Amino acid sequence: MTGPTRAEYCVIACAEAWRGDGEVLASPMGAIPSIGARLARLTFAPDLLLTDGEALLVRPDGTPEGWLPYREHLAWVTGGRRHVMMGASQIDRFGNQNISCIGDWERPRRQLLGVRGAPVNTLNNPTSYWIPRHSRRVFVERVDMVCGVGYDRAAGARYHRIPRVVTDLGVFDFATPDRSMRLASLHPGVTVEQVRQATGFELTVPDEVPATREPTGEELRLIREVVDPAGARGREVAA
Repeated sequence: MTGPTRAEYCVIACAEAWRGDGEVLASPMGAIPSIGARLARLTFAPDLLLTDGEALLVRPDGTPEGWLPYREHLAWVTGGRRHVMMGASQIDRFGNQNISCIGDWERPRRQLLGVRGAPVNTLNNPTSYWIPRHSRRVFVERVDMVCGVGYDRAAGARYHRIPRVVTDLGVFDFATPDRSMRLASLHPGVTVEQVRQATGFELTVPDEVPATREPTGEELRLIREVVDPAGARGREVAA
């Protein structure tokens, strides 16, 4: 078996977001977060609940195992019983996320998805982020519009938590005194200087930055043969 690819390190980093969550609803958005959630369910997070996004709870292979109609889904998840992994067109040092527009929100240069469910997600349940191309266009000093709420705006929000941000370069968290973003691990082959050059604000960087956890042999087998035999992960992160 060949060694893990960059995409497979990203899968592992996303899977780890749900470690220790217990019986919560995983809502991954994107190929690699979805592969990561299914891998977590098959290995260290057997209580994790997966959904088809509408009304069914599903097993890692997609077959139904339960029923959660959307009217109940919304009532249930506002009590912190879901962990979402969303994308971000922009994200700042405190975890404020923008998926709505680029430029002045009254006359934007570019219209994006819109705010959608980001405020509810971030204020009512843990929300992590997956960003497949780490760059200064995404990691900005100040987001053009706040959709997902960061730590500097979430005072009093009972279930607000941003466990991690995963990118093609590494893993980031907010384990700092002021709850600003910290470099938590580097994917193999990536340097601290590369991350700094690709980030539009000053990151907290520990004196020693660990490497992102390597997938085990069994995890690699599950990724390649069971969860993602078609190789969707490599189309999201090619390296």
